[in-house]
Amino acid sequence: MSVNTVVDSVTREIEDRSRARRAAYLDGVRRQAAEGPRRDLGCGNLAHGFAASEPADKAMIRAGATPNLAIVTAYNDMLSAHQPYAAYPDRIRRIARLNGGTAQVAGGVPAMCDGVTQGRPGMELSLFSRDVIALSTAIALSHDLFDGALYLGICDKIVPGLLIGALAFGHLPAVFVPSGPMPSGLTNAEKSRVRQRYAAGEASRDELLDAEARSYHSPGTCTFYGTANSNQMLMEIMGLQLPGSSFVHPGTALRDALTERAVETAVHLARTPGGRRVGELVDARTLVNGVVGLHATGGSTNHLLHLVAIAAAAGYELNLADIARLSDAVPLLARVYPNGSADINDFHTAGGMAFVIGELLDAKLVHGDAVTVAGGTLADYATQPYLEDGALRYASGRVTSQDDSLLRPTAAPFSPTGGLKMLTGNLGSSAIKLSAVAPERWTIEAPALVLDDPHELKARFASGDLDRDVVVVVRFQGPRANGMPELHSLTPILGVLQDRGHRVALVTDGRMSGASGKVPAAIHLSPEAHAGGPIALLRDGDLIRIDGHTGRLDALVDPADWAGRKAVPGPSEPASGLGRELFELFRRNVGPADRGASVFGA
Repeated sequence: MSVNTVVDSVTREIEDRSRARRAAYLDGVRRQAAEGPRRDLGCGNLAHGFAASEPADKAMIRAGATPNLAIVTAYNDMLSAHQPYAAYPDRIRRIARLNGGTAQVAGGVPAMCDGVTQGRPGMELSLFSRDVIALSTAIALSHDLFDGALYLGICDKIVPGLLIGALAFGHLPAVFVPSGPMPSGLTNAEKSRVRQRYAAGEASRDELLDAEARSYHSPGTCTFYGTANSNQMLMEIMGLQLPGSSFVHPGTALRDALTERAVETAVHLARTPGGRRVGELVDARTLVNGVVGLHATGGSTNHLLHLVAIAAAAGYELNLADIARLSDAVPLLARVYPNGSADINDFHTAGGMAFVIGELLDAKLVHGDAVTVAGGTLADYATQPYLEDGALRYASGRVTSQDDSLLRPTAAPFSPTGGLKMLTGNLGSSAIKLSAVAPERWTIEAPALVLDDPHELKARFASGDLDRDVVVVVRFQGPRANGMPELHSLTPILGVLQDRGHRVALVTDGRMSGASGKVPAAIHLSPEAHAGGPIALLRDGDLIRIDGHTGRLDALVDPADWAGRKAVPGPSEPASGLGRELFELFRRNVGPADRGASVFGA
């Protein structure tokens, strides 16, 4: 199936540079598939594996003639997005049984919320939790009793971690099972307004807390288009969950029907020879489709890390240059907060994933022949699910946008290029999300304020020192320094300064949230300060230029002065408290941001 020349070229280059590594990965997948689940190695082993099962399930597992599915779940009842998963195992077991299979909760994985840990020490564990989740997934599946797996996860590091773990067991079919977003509460625009008023000292804590509680108010994913909902977009456009399943509310009949169909699909895949194993399904086409979807929808910057790490887990070398080239070829089709005023429920109602995938297919910007878990190819995903007499059906015919202020066709996009751009220069390489930034702010030139602790920003703001044009540099926030925490808590202060008419930007070797918004931010700067990167040479007052049009990030410092500077050393004492001391092993061994900030193959 023909595709856009840039999409085709990038895909071929990924395949070419990854040929030996991908071949070695697939050799391992096929070797594991040939060995199969080893339920015949010992009676004691097998008896332990089914001891707690229902009698009917016990008999089927004991006989070994029917598929047995692993459930790997990120359930906890603190996270709104994951609370609905409490009821899923019983439903999954029942549907598996009706389809001639069995299912067992093989294990749970941690699921932390960046919204809870923003600006707090616990955020330093957030990115590392992705690799912990991958490790936990491997432990769950290591019992080797399973013919396929269902993965229950939604939020930031959880889905990438589950997928990396699933790819380590690439010989098993894998189906991802979402739980859906919460209904819309307080509008994102109003929530942002209250946050900025609070940062400016114009709103009380009670007023802020009330606004937040009306925004995040029930089970389900948060409704802005951050990393959690970007995850769901990715799993759908990569064909790893069912068409139209990403943004249906929890607790509805349609959500239940989609979950049941996911189980039926997993049983079918596990029973079918070859079974569309996840290690074979996730190929260069699938990965490129994911990157294209990210650009077309203005998705989370966190996926500049996650997609690179996911590709590596499948035996591919995806790099930031690939992502940048695709961004230049893919138009921006969606405006969802923080890139617009609408939320993810509005996006879904306006046409959602069916519209986006249909437009990208028509424009030949995705590989329509990429294989999916649903039984066909991505070409089958430009459709929406509905219920008819209680049965799950998919609508026929083309899905059109119901709101041009939110979703536009490729012929009339919001922007001819995607929302993410790479920046290079004498400070290293970084990324910037431009889809939410006004074009007149794509270029910023201003003196630097250099901070080694993000918490200093609030005090400097309160003192009035920031009431000017400024590029705030926050360094020693990279993966080796402290785990690369999100710095989204800085956004309200920077937004206030920008609203006052100042030219403002952020430069950091840390991350911003998937909800990063209107203030230009050069993030994921690599090499990081802790590794002696050029950001460690900066001083207060250095003139910095960010140019989103040309893709440049530079310190405008006299070359002789620059060459004579020595890097400022980072913190000498390792972080401790709230479990951070346990992650020193990760900090010592993590790879750089431009290679996915992973401890695997770092």
